[in-house]
Amino acid sequence: MAQEDVFKKIVSHCKEYGFVFPSSEIYDGLAAVYDYGQNGVELKNNIKKYWWQSMILLHQNIVGIDASIFMHPTVWKASGHLDAFNDPLIDNRDSKKRYRADNLIEDQIGKYDEKIEKEVNKAAKKFGDAFDEKKFRETNTRVLEHQKKRDALHTRYAAAMQGPDLKELKQIILDEGIVDPVSGTKNWTDVRQFNLMFSTQVGSTADATNRIYLRPETAQGIFVNFLNVQRSSRQKLPFGIAQIGKAFRNEIVARQFIFRMREFEQMEMQFFCQPGTEKRWFEYWKKTRLAWHESLGMGAENYRFHDHEKLAHYANAATDIEFKMPFGFKEVEGIHSRTDYDLSQHEKFSGRQIKYYDSDSKKNYTPYDVETSIGVDRMFLSIMCHSYTEEKLDNGESRIVLKLPEALAPVKCAVFPLDRKGGLEEIAHQIVDDLKFHFYTQYGDPKDSIGKRYRRQDAIGTPFCVTVDHDTPVDHKVTIRFRDTMEQERVDIDNLRALIEDRVSITSLLKKLANVIKNY
Repeated sequence: MAQEDVFKKIVSHCKEYGFVFPSSEIYDGLAAVYDYGQNGVELKNNIKKYWWQSMILLHQNIVGIDASIFMHPTVWKASGHLDAFNDPLIDNRDSKKRYRADNLIEDQIGKYDEKIEKEVNKAAKKFGDAFDEKKFRETNTRVLEHQKKRDALHTRYAAAMQGPDLKELKQIILDEGIVDPVSGTKNWTDVRQFNLMFSTQVGSTADATNRIYLRPETAQGIFVNFLNVQRSSRQKLPFGIAQIGKAFRNEIVARQFIFRMREFEQMEMQFFCQPGTEKRWFEYWKKTRLAWHESLGMGAENYRFHDHEKLAHYANAATDIEFKMPFGFKEVEGIHSRTDYDLSQHEKFSGRQIKYYDSDSKKNYTPYDVETSIGVDRMFLSIMCHSYTEEKLDNGESRIVLKLPEALAPVKCAVFPLDRKGGLEEIAHQIVDDLKFHFYTQYGDPKDSIGKRYRRQDAIGTPFCVTVDHDTPVDHKVTIRFRDTMEQERVDIDNLRALIEDRVSITSLLKKLANVIKNY
């Protein structure tokens, strides 16, 4: 099945099972804005909980805040967003569709990479254990040809993005023969820059002096509160400030479901350190953040680093953690070394001193900053894409199952009475009442067959199903079913909590992560 078709199924599944709905759907929806349903919000909250606790609990020198969405408009002048927060966009005259020029070129680079990997995989199958991949990459004519084209395009693109040189970006698109995926033509307009800021008015009049902005990132709320947090928490360098919050961008080419939206949520941490140590901390957070992702068990091969070709105006190093989506490797998290740019700019524009007093050196200075920023919605989508599975069963039937990381699953356990006879419902309700204080547990009404109830829980990713049968009143035991394997085991009711809780708690993820990062 084509990856595009798989992605369409995932999108449909999200709506059918209460994960994500189009916003204002009864009014035909609102482009690039989505609501999270009853199961989606639980998964989303679990993602945020895992991130928050991995920052706050595992690092004694990181604290959290929740800054306002609305800030003084000068904040965005100081940060550079009013002047430099732009995307290079290009239109196809035939389809009337608009695209990011840099994304079109990066996709073309990705196609060369795919061609190389295809040749390598073919050779690996042909030669088996005798295959020398390194030698093949260095000597195979087709691989070398693709690699040459890829490297030439990459060099040219990197140079064009430094300006950016908008004319050169268009010329690259033309020279590479990149076509519009909708119209199939190369009838492109010139590349233009579009600012992504949303503005609104505050106060009783609509004059320009009352204009404010919806924040395009959450980071600035941390920077303007640097001294407040440092002095009130008595933190010493290095230390970090974490935040989860909404951000807004006027995305002209919002697409791919919740991957690129106009209203989204960020999990962001700014780590302040002594000048000259920022590169070391940049490497630390690269490793730590990748470990956070890999601890979810979604396969190390599905992640990669992508160093930025063009650094943001505030950065001296930047990389993305990309995840393999059905539509290719895409960014889910960015790590930036932002230097002292933000604090210095806010000191300049506010006229107030924003410096750290080092009691050891007896000096005031502006700290440097390393940022980690992850999109909650993109993380949600990556988990859904990886977890969605269609399986053929031994009996000829099939099932759709979300193999979600157990600690992130919306519902951890579902309890089913086999039928309505013999007091089974009462026992099932008692089990739910005992477990619900420890993890999200649902009751499954016996009006449907046990098979249908299993399938429904599989579709929302419930790791464990517990069945109360007619032997339960006698032996005080129930049958527990494991989602991924569908294996069943007879266990004592008193042991249920211990059996399930250790596997579905965020603590289990945190312990795994802590064991990895303690060596960094």
